[in-house]
Amino acid sequence: MMLKRNVFILLSLFIIFSSCVSTSGGLNPDGVSYGSSPAWVSDVYSVYNRAQYVAATGYGSSRSAAEGNALAAVTSFFGQTVQVERNAASYYKQAIVNGVMESWIDTAEMRSNINTTAVLDNLMGVEIEEVWYNSRDTYYAVAVMEKAKTVRIYTDLIRANLNVIQNLVSMTPNERSSLDGVIRYRFAAAVADVNISYRNIVALLGGNAPAIGHNGDYYRLEAQNIIKIIPVNVPVTNDRNSRIFGAFAKCFTDLGFEVSRAERGSNSNSRYVLDVNAALSPVNLPGNPGYFVRIELSANLTDTLNNIVLFPYNFNIREGHVSLSEAEVRAIAEAERNISENYSTLLSEYLTSLMPKK
Repeated sequence: MMLKRNVFILLSLFIIFSSCVSTSGGLNPDGVSYGSSPAWVSDVYSVYNRAQYVAATGYGSSRSAAEGNALAAVTSFFGQTVQVERNAASYYKQAIVNGVMESWIDTAEMRSNINTTAVLDNLMGVEIEEVWYNSRDTYYAVAVMEKAKTVRIYTDLIRANLNVIQNLVSMTPNERSSLDGVIRYRFAAAVADVNISYRNIVALLGGNAPAIGHNGDYYRLEAQNIIKIIPVNVPVTNDRNSRIFGAFAKCFTDLGFEVSRAERGSNSNSRYVLDVNAALSPVNLPGNPGYFVRIELSANLTDTLNNIVLFPYNFNIREGHVSLSEAEVRAIAEAERNISENYSTLLSEYLTSLMPKK
């Protein structure tokens, strides 16, 4: 009886011991390891060869926080040399997401390479390799980038972008001296900016990047040179001492355009016309001794070659005074202020947001 009892106790202890062993290491179903601390937690390059990889660890109270910190640590290896100006990066990514880039790329392989970048917010070629939980309160993650693989990825992206730039700036003289030409050169500038960051990544990883040609500033300057030779005709109905014309003209000249004031319907060499209609009308407010005037204004920027309105703009304002003439003066002045403060900003934003069409 005593022997059976001892065997039972030993068997029970073996089961308990086996249970303890089975929980001291391994992977959870979600890929998180547990048990003893992996070597990479304290020294990442003891596991990942520094000559072959860029690697970094991150930690946090959640798995996502640990992985995010690990990815950020790998990014910090490259420092400011891989940063792209925010507007250029946004412009570039939006063009990919909207499918604009595809029409400017010659091969399906290049399209595939570039489209991949639209779904990634981090450096390409970097992956979360392992995650470990210390069974108390902290997750640890290791992000790893294989240098040779990443050099190939970014070299292919540079070549695809160079193909885009070449196609963007290859145009006829008529195409070049238009808003389309401006847009194409501005987008080429954004692509060139992105290529500089890609070249820097390749260089920091020890690779040899293709020659990237001109930088973004070169293409931006070309875009500005084109703007200077694009005349915009601004006919205005019911203007007072050219004040409405002057307010709109300044919005365009501040951006570099040449502005003329040929009469509506007259022969003009301007492909682009800002057709402005201003209407002043008295407003009757019963019981109010003053005079009130409403100005209703519409201004449509039109491409006369294609007969389309590019950018519509309109507003109405009511102003009052003790005399009708002074109420009209106030309405015109308020219209000038509205144009100077609002239209100028909206026009600039509109032109900056345009995507090149093929």
